[in-house]
Amino acid sequence: MPVIASPVASPAAAAPADDRLREETRLLGGLLGDVIRTEGGQDLYDRIEAVRQASVHYHRDPASKDASKLEALLSDLSLDQAVGLAHGFAVFSLLANVAEDRAGKRRAQVQTAEGARPDTLDGALARLAAAGKTPADAQALLNDALISPVLTAHPSEVRRKSVIDRIAAVSDILDACDRDSLSCAPDVMTRGLRRQTVILWATRLVRNTGLVVQDEINTVVSFLERVFLHVAPTQLADWRKALEAPDLNPFIRIGAWVGGDRDGNPNVDGQTLTAALSTAARAVLRFYLDEVHALGSELSLSGSLAPISAEMTALSGASEDDSPHRSDEPYRRALTEIYARLAATHQRLTGMAAPRPAGFDAAAYDGPDEFRADLGVLRDSLIASHGEVFADDSLSRLITALDIFGFHMATVDLRQNSDVHERVVADLFKVAGVEADYSALDEEGRIAILSAELASGRLLFSPYATYTEETLKERSILEAAARGLALFGPQAIRTHIVSKTDAASDLLEVYLLLKEVGLYRPDAPGQCPIQAAPLFETIDDLRAAKPTLERLLKEPSALAVAKARGVQEVMIGYSDSNKDGSYLTSTWELHEASRALLDVTNAAGLKLQLFHGRGGAVGRGGGSSFAGVVSQPTGTVAGRIRITEQGEVIANKYGEPDVARRNLDALTAGVLIASLAPPPDDELTARHGKTASALSQASMSAYRALVYETEGFVDYFRAATPIAEIAELKIGSRPASRTASTRIEDLRAIPWVFSWSQSRVMLPGWFGFGSAIQSADMGELRAMAKDWPFFRTLIQNMEMIMAKSDMTIARRYASLVPDAALAERIHGAIQSEWTRTRDAVLSITGQSELLGGQPELDRLIRLRMPYVEPLNHVQIELIRRRRAGDDDPRVREGILLAINGVAAGLRNSG
Repeated sequence: MPVIASPVASPAAAAPADDRLREETRLLGGLLGDVIRTEGGQDLYDRIEAVRQASVHYHRDPASKDASKLEALLSDLSLDQAVGLAHGFAVFSLLANVAEDRAGKRRAQVQTAEGARPDTLDGALARLAAAGKTPADAQALLNDALISPVLTAHPSEVRRKSVIDRIAAVSDILDACDRDSLSCAPDVMTRGLRRQTVILWATRLVRNTGLVVQDEINTVVSFLERVFLHVAPTQLADWRKALEAPDLNPFIRIGAWVGGDRDGNPNVDGQTLTAALSTAARAVLRFYLDEVHALGSELSLSGSLAPISAEMTALSGASEDDSPHRSDEPYRRALTEIYARLAATHQRLTGMAAPRPAGFDAAAYDGPDEFRADLGVLRDSLIASHGEVFADDSLSRLITALDIFGFHMATVDLRQNSDVHERVVADLFKVAGVEADYSALDEEGRIAILSAELASGRLLFSPYATYTEETLKERSILEAAARGLALFGPQAIRTHIVSKTDAASDLLEVYLLLKEVGLYRPDAPGQCPIQAAPLFETIDDLRAAKPTLERLLKEPSALAVAKARGVQEVMIGYSDSNKDGSYLTSTWELHEASRALLDVTNAAGLKLQLFHGRGGAVGRGGGSSFAGVVSQPTGTVAGRIRITEQGEVIANKYGEPDVARRNLDALTAGVLIASLAPPPDDELTARHGKTASALSQASMSAYRALVYETEGFVDYFRAATPIAEIAELKIGSRPASRTASTRIEDLRAIPWVFSWSQSRVMLPGWFGFGSAIQSADMGELRAMAKDWPFFRTLIQNMEMIMAKSDMTIARRYASLVPDAALAERIHGAIQSEWTRTRDAVLSITGQSELLGGQPELDRLIRLRMPYVEPLNHVQIELIRRRRAGDDDPRVREGILLAINGVAAGLRNSG
């Protein structure tokens, strides 16, 4: 964290991209160094610098004399010094990320201007034109499209919201410097940056209390409110303009899991679902209220000076606004009435009064369509009387926002494990005297009894009977869903995802439970507002996905719901399939399952809507969303896709408007290209599928031999990674494991991947590949990487995650294992496979080093490591002390700070 000679130098001066990044990193690092000396003392600063330099030497040559100083420096640290050191490097990693993000924005702007980016609006249309497609083709596709980022509360975001806000403030100051020379005056800019750096330095980086579901709801809604409400309407307006399609339907729909995802989270219930819906509604309605209020201030047009339409005359005349000051101002009179109705709607939907009371009482809107109709009257009158100057103004943007967000803002999914549904249905059947032991029935027996009940008008539940607590809880959640749909409209909840689906009965059980709360009606099954969607997660489940879905769609109940929508949604899980069988096997099985599911829906006369359950790390399906979408099997996108955005990915991709817009455009561009100008995946799968399948099987064998068949592996994993310490990080409301078991099978995928990321092994993102290709035809593999987007994306993602790994640091984590022989044996096996995999990647790509073909990414990763690696070393030292019996709270604090800093530096670690 060396201090530069002149930390007040302006970063806005013209300079090459690399120089700008270095300058801003040095600027922020210099300011932090000054703050550390002032706030923490010169001694702390000197120790931080000494550890940084020793870490660099260790990275270059662990056996060198300079590197040997590292152990002594770390062991000599007092607890206060260790905590201060971890805090310092963690803060620096956060500030360096700001500089990197800004460099990414500049790079994207340059590449867009040069026409080099297919993941932009113009780039996508150019790619379509080259394939013989027209803007009319794009319009037709997008009119029926659904492109939905789904924000989840999956716990891989280690940063507190207070920290994220401070980072945003630093970024805002630098952005202002780019826009305005006055803001870039050295004293003005540096004073602002120094102030934010002091606040950040003095802000607690880790949580001292656990999150509850409402905290997660508030975090997700803050992104919706601060970013998506503004960015999504602007994006839609720009795409409408580019396609010359002013009436293009909204295609971006934001989803959320928070409050409705109860799989393994005992803290989610009917109350949290209600809270999720009402919190989102409160935010979006307050946005509308503010916009309407602002329009009332602006639209002061007098009826005596400007003509108005007949509809506008009627709307103004119906207003109860009796102010004499507005008697000849029809738009203001109408907006005053609209505001009063909207305030009443706020009260009805949220149970709370509007922040700014209306001047009089009015009837609440029945739904967003009524509100839109009133706004449409204003807009039509303004355009008819004054022309197109009012076609793209704040009123039009408000209408566009309403089209996208309605009164619900985000569609909340329900999710539960199939085992829970089975127990609840068994309880209902037993108490009702229908079937004494439902769980003992085979699959066809279950389907028979479920089908009979779904065709019957009777209900099973009795308010006078006694049920298990689990049954009553599930019922209360679905009752809350029914109330939410009645209150917020059909877009509020549309899907009930069933985790661990391995049979058609798992989905029929959901329809039976929906029937119990009045949402599924035997006489009108197509009117069911919620579709049951299977989630295929493990390798075995993915392989059985086709017959499972075929059997489901033979049932009249499920087929009727799907036919009414024209779509059957299926979720495919990247995380658990990876933990089950290796990165290569997971990726291949997801590819093949997607193709097989498309065959099923085509045969049933339905569209397939895949919901990709991806995480941030490569081991959980992370990587470029654009590349991921474009590399999907032919026909599986077809204008419709949903993708989870989890943990730290939400802030990284949607934390600020410019970045969010770029990512929404990339997702849209990917869908357009994958749908209208896809690569020849069917042809390439036919040519190389046999090879890919063989590689997949070999990779899975190597992976499972290590993870599930090696004696002592669980002990090694729990000692050589900070898995135990991560459980104390308080980054989510869900437990780290599904059960109290220590088995890998029962550990959730997020802490599994997160732990390997912290220890710099990154094992879930690459292990097994090197062994898999030992007997493969290298010429064919090179051709696959060159021609087949599926395989090329796989290699690029694996290459990226391996570049972030560090086997030298991983060996130091292995030294935490009490059994030295076990540590040497398993680390040796991991190291050998890493070497095989690296050599394989280099041979396939023809490069001399990892990321040789991605120089920008390579440079960014290299810039991060000098401040990430010291955190690894501090973390190891403090874990060693804690496991030796030092229970001082400062040890725990230092470990958690180091975990926080490493995660922030690696960025996509969970």
